[in-house]
Amino acid sequence: MNNKLALFEEKGIRKTWENNKWYFSIVDVIYALTDSNNPRRYWSDLKIKLKNEGYDMELYEIIVQLKLESSDGKKYKTDCADTEGILRIIQSIPSPKAEPFKRWLAKVGSERIEEISNPELAMDRMKQIYEKKGYSKSWIEQRERGITTRHNLTDEWKERGAKVGKDYAILTNEIYKSGFGLTAKEYKSIKGLHESQNLRDSMTNLELALTNLGEATAVEYHKKNNSLGVKELKIDVNKAGNVLNKAKTEIENELERPIVTTENYIELTKDKELIDIK
Repeated sequence: MNNKLALFEEKGIRKTWENNKWYFSIVDVIYALTDSNNPRRYWSDLKIKLKNEGYDMELYEIIVQLKLESSDGKKYKTDCADTEGILRIIQSIPSPKAEPFKRWLAKVGSERIEEISNPELAMDRMKQIYEKKGYSKSWIEQRERGITTRHNLTDEWKERGAKVGKDYAILTNEIYKSGFGLTAKEYKSIKGLHESQNLRDSMTNLELALTNLGEATAVEYHKKNNSLGVKELKIDVNKAGNVLNKAKTEIENELERPIVTTENYIELTKDKELIDIK
């Protein structure tokens, strides 16, 4: 994902990180899927077609103009869309190269409907994805336990007055800071991650286990103290982070090495393709 959208092969897709999302050049995606000699004209004609079909409001919601670097080295405002928007636009492109993407979208949609009625399928597919990316079975089991623990914690936060988004980020950061001595951003920096990448997917088994310990402890503090509101919840997670830190320090003393290192599980998978479109 450094310079290209993972769904495409050799075509360069310009992108930029804005408001915690990747945004991609629509013209570049169109060129990748159509080989048009004039992708800007193609996109202009497609917009007219979609507007005539009554998709004005949908296009307004999808398209964002952001400055991207052009071939002359200068930055110009360019029509962009986030991942969801790009996939919606792909469905409107009448090109043989777009057909595999449309079939893949239909498959993903079908799987999602199945997972809603049977959540165990989602867990099974998650395991399969991690296995394809090269993660060990022991790591996957640890990650699965961590997801359950995380859900329990966020359920507590929601019931006790924390809001999804900013409040969750504040509370999570507090666990990291008191437990590992790092904010999530600093932790990602040590691992060499972009802020869009998942920190826990780069953690070792031991880092995951300690994170699970901190979050499970936080749940128990919330229940014990019947904490309400971000201020009280923050006190609890700070204490839980201290429990994590004590365990971390004891383990480091025994192993005679730091727990948090640049070792990154994502590096195992950098050459492996997660999405297989046929």
